[in-house]
Amino acid sequence: MAGARKPVVEVRRSQRRRRTVSAYRDGERVVVLIPDQFSRAEESEWVDRMLARLAAREGRLARSDAELLARATRLIKIYLTEHGTQAVPTSVRWVTNQNGRWGSCTPADGTIRISHRVRDMPDWVIDYVLMHELAHLIVPSHNARFWALVARYPKTERARGYLEGVAAASGTPLTD
Repeated sequence: MAGARKPVVEVRRSQRRRRTVSAYRDGERVVVLIPDQFSRAEESEWVDRMLARLAAREGRLARSDAELLARATRLIKIYLTEHGTQAVPTSVRWVTNQNGRWGSCTPADGTIRISHRVRDMPDWVIDYVLMHELAHLIVPSHNARFWALVARYPKTERARGYLEGVAAASGTPLTD
């Protein structure tokens, strides 16, 4: 990618570390912590892996409201096209005040809000949460017609399972 610079990397070896590798950003520098017994080849491999992980994590954190709206627009074109403007939200945004739900929709004004807790999840989970809320613009309740619309998204069951697992692991009872 033109203009992209590889960050300055500081590798810290530890005799106490046996198997784990971790990395974090310290200003403009990335610090990678590895076991002392790693070879130079293993060090190089792990530095590359950890830089990729940091970049992926930072890319997810940079997700904006505009990107969320673009995702919703793409989902409408693929799965809800025949519903016309009824399926088009007036706004889609990330919010930090939803700890008991993944998202919410107000069909009366067409607004969709997605919990910031979803922001770090895989794209296919974000798409499911958006699809769920977009379906509420057409069918406000959780009846059979609503679930038929949601089920058009091919990873619905997988995403629901993922979200159930996250909720169980965090001990947070969540509503649909």
